[in-house]
Amino acid sequence: MEKEGQTLPVRRDGAFCYSIRLEEDFEKLSECVSELSVKGRRVCIVTDSHVGPLYADEVRRRLSEAFRTVTVYTIEAGEKYKTLDTVRGLYEHLILEHFDRKDMLAALGGGVIGDLTGFAAATYLRGIGFIQIPTTLLSQVDSSIGGKTGVDFDSYKNMVGAFHMPRLVYMNLSVLKTLPERQFTSGMAEILKHGLIKNAEYFQWLIDHRQEILERRMNALMPMILESCRIKRDVVEKDPTEQGERALLNFGHTIGHAVEKLKDFQMYHGECVAAGCAAAAYLSWKRGLLDEAAVLRICEALKSFSLPVKVSGIDPAQVLRTTKSDKKMDAGSIRFILLRQTGDAFVDQSVTEEELLDAINWITED
Repeated sequence: MEKEGQTLPVRRDGAFCYSIRLEEDFEKLSECVSELSVKGRRVCIVTDSHVGPLYADEVRRRLSEAFRTVTVYTIEAGEKYKTLDTVRGLYEHLILEHFDRKDMLAALGGGVIGDLTGFAAATYLRGIGFIQIPTTLLSQVDSSIGGKTGVDFDSYKNMVGAFHMPRLVYMNLSVLKTLPERQFTSGMAEILKHGLIKNAEYFQWLIDHRQEILERRMNALMPMILESCRIKRDVVEKDPTEQGERALLNFGHTIGHAVEKLKDFQMYHGECVAAGCAAAAYLSWKRGLLDEAAVLRICEALKSFSLPVKVSGIDPAQVLRTTKSDKKMDAGSIRFILLRQTGDAFVDQSVTEEELLDAINWITED
């Protein structure tokens, strides 16, 4: 893979919208941001108490080469701080620092920071620009791409949000070297999901290159993240506001989000999605779409990356009830994502409560 990195353009309605830039360091961050015509403007780096001490100083230094003023706003790390109260504190900071509509925010962190910063950017002064600088595998291949922003409301994930496209997504893949193992594993769930819904050959490539991926070798990380970003980019371009095909990206998420809430966020998002993917594969088999061997292969692939396919300590009936509060409901029915085969997903609105409960029971069996 070329040392100079990779660039993926993202379009909306056929017109260029923003770039996804994959690099091995922060060296070209200022150059990329300068292309956005930000000279003389302010930027606020929004980060958290885990990421800030590692990267905020360097990112501040890089952005100072492009912006007139750079401030840093740090929140406590963790999903429980992804709330309207946290956004309120950020609003106050922006007001006191006199940020106007031509100034920007920069999200430096994982999915929580990206979602929260994007939501603040979408709503402060009715919308200002922002850039994504994702530092986790999950945020690099998923939440930083596509413009979905939001915060949680009373433990219901992303129930308050907006569609607001970033001006740039800049990924420094070397930050993955310091990512805790469990967070890296969590990101692999979304990557495996991309193969399951859109690219069977990519799914097999991930299995074949498992060792290099787990060792975080750059010659495996760069093509892996590039392909996952390309898959998500292609889906988002066709359906930017989730009216149709973009729902495919929710494979594993309906049950996964319910598990995540009921486990009080003690399980990571990707771990819950992995269990949800296993449940969706099982349901696809029960529908006569996948054969049993395909379901076992999917589950073995998930487990080979240390992802769970079973969940303990929760009541299946309660999981079913929680799925009905999911934002993916449509006129009282759940838009559930099934597989015709590996690499070929589709949206189904005919899944019954009995079928869902059967799948939930399957992943909660001891």
